[in-house]
Amino acid sequence: MPQVVRSRIGALHGPSTATPLPHRFRSLADREAVEVLHRAARVLVASLPALTDRLVEALYAQEPGYRAAIDSGRAEVWQEVHHSLRHNVGSLIQPREFRESAHRTSRWIGEIRAEQGVPLDAVLHAFRMGGAMVWQDLVDETARRDPDDVRLLVHVAADVWNFVDEHCGIVADAYRQAERRLSWRRENRQRLMIAALLDGTARIADLAEAAAMLGLPEQGRYAVLAVAGAPSGPGPAGRPAALPVAATEVPVLWHPGPDAEFAILPLTGRPGELSALAAALDVPPGARAGIGSAVEGLAALGDARRLAETALRACPASGGTILLDENLPDALVVSSPTLAAALAGRVLGPLDRLDPADRDVIVETLTAWLDADGSAQRAGARLYCHRNTVLNRLRRFEQLTGSCLTRPRDAVEVSLALAARRLLGD
Repeated sequence: MPQVVRSRIGALHGPSTATPLPHRFRSLADREAVEVLHRAARVLVASLPALTDRLVEALYAQEPGYRAAIDSGRAEVWQEVHHSLRHNVGSLIQPREFRESAHRTSRWIGEIRAEQGVPLDAVLHAFRMGGAMVWQDLVDETARRDPDDVRLLVHVAADVWNFVDEHCGIVADAYRQAERRLSWRRENRQRLMIAALLDGTARIADLAEAAAMLGLPEQGRYAVLAVAGAPSGPGPAGRPAALPVAATEVPVLWHPGPDAEFAILPLTGRPGELSALAAALDVPPGARAGIGSAVEGLAALGDARRLAETALRACPASGGTILLDENLPDALVVSSPTLAAALAGRVLGPLDRLDPADRDVIVETLTAWLDADGSAQRAGARLYCHRNTVLNRLRRFEQLTGSCLTRPRDAVEVSLALAARRLLGD
């Protein structure tokens, strides 16, 4: 509820640094107006409970934003209104004594209404309604006692409404500050909850709360996207401009990590959904993105994050997007770099005795032949050489390493060794 007198009335009760009024009659009129105001205010003090009842009823009837609060706790709202009116009317009689407590009351109301989610417009409307009701009661009481005195209230009307505006400003400022604090707390709780889900440390008992807080189904289907930024480092600048998952009708939530950023991707369960998402993902130049396999439920997001990190490690250093489900051999390599390096050393190590240019030609030919599903004709077309040249290079590789490329086990080892060289370096 608003306070109803500003400090100019209070200045009439003590020393003032303001420039004296040029006309004697104005000062006298102000003093007489204050006396009239005091008389009417004392009557209001005696009838505060009835005034509180009327204001609460008016709020319920005229301000929809207050109805839920009144329905859920009429006694609490009544006490708030009564507390505010007591300071309002007290400010009329003893402005200096009530000024600080009046300000505290307005700040308190702004804060609690922000916490309760009552719209700020509704709170300000309630303050002005309270101011109007107090002013009308002052006028009615003055008219009842001596109608001629009503004209004197004109001298304090501007002060009353300026004070209403002053306290509307106080309550609005307190409301916005409380709103910012609440927003920060919500965002911080969200960050902590997302971090716990992605770390796999969220308690099963907290999953329902997490689902409600984040707007995600507890038993939904999810994948995690990991993005490492351009050379400037991971962060918002490395995020894709948009994620092609709008049809899911649930939010995509981002969370920063020390080496990458993670996005929780809600899925619909459509066949080929992850492949389509990977193909449509537009990562910034130089950024790397890895999409893990789908998991079921929020409880499995820790596993989904680890799968996304594995996909990210399998992503080329030059950038691009890797879908784990379509690059499982590479994922095996980066999941155990020590064993992968040992395999590469055993299978490809003999090539290191060659001239680097000669070695690179054999490695390039092996890679092209494997990519062409063992077709020397297609590999030759890719390398701009005859198929017999491809076959000669492959035979030379077999002679140098002792591998047999027609033996499935050896072909698998060569494929993994090449992946290890490519992903882990020489």
